[in-house]
Amino acid sequence: MTVLERLNEVNDVRIRPVTDPEFASFGRIVTGYDFSSMIRYMEEHTTIPENGNIYVASVPELEADPVMKQVQDRFYGELEAQAGYCNGRNTTYNGFEYHKGSEINVAVTDFMLVLGHVWEIRDNTYRVEDAQVFFVEKGTAVEMYQTTLHLSPCRVTDEGFKGIVILPRGTNTPLACGGRGEDPENVLLLQKNKWVIAHPDREPLIRQGAHAGLLGENKELCYRSGGER
Repeated sequence: MTVLERLNEVNDVRIRPVTDPEFASFGRIVTGYDFSSMIRYMEEHTTIPENGNIYVASVPELEADPVMKQVQDRFYGELEAQAGYCNGRNTTYNGFEYHKGSEINVAVTDFMLVLGHVWEIRDNTYRVEDAQVFFVEKGTAVEMYQTTLHLSPCRVTDEGFKGIVILPRGTNTPLACGGRGEDPENVLLLQKNKWVIAHPDREPLIRQGAHAGLLGENKELCYRSGGER
């Protein structure tokens, strides 16, 4: 039994591979860039926390990799980009974020992504049941469009997950401006180039000031038989 088959056997939502045509409105598989040395760095120099997740927006060693110059010049059209990572043991939806500009995720391990569309946001709320789940195989790089709602990956093993995160420079760093303005969307602005809808039960996000607008159960994904996470 493959990992994807097992995940579909133990969950009550369908989990598709990112090669599925259904992924096309959320993003695409990125080809033409060699992320292998960045993956090796992640394997050798980063760890998975015992609990929760760790996110680092910018890692100089990752950004010094020659492929990052290609990513900035070609993928981002000569805009400055940052490379960091997200490692952890997450299994729940928790909320969603989006950016004004695409994000590249490189799967250092297998993991799942829970994704939605920004056009399904209503009055700064989003319904859990509108999201879809995709499996990303180790070594795969995916672009998530700026219209794609996402958050932390979800693990598919006891060990947890590791992923490289590439974004326009400055994303996910503290805001410098005071106040949020009158645009209703500003309620969701949490950090630079980061708009967030959190589940009310996700206390760490709420404490940071995230808007509690995710409606429905804070769904948890299984990866083992017997409903074990």
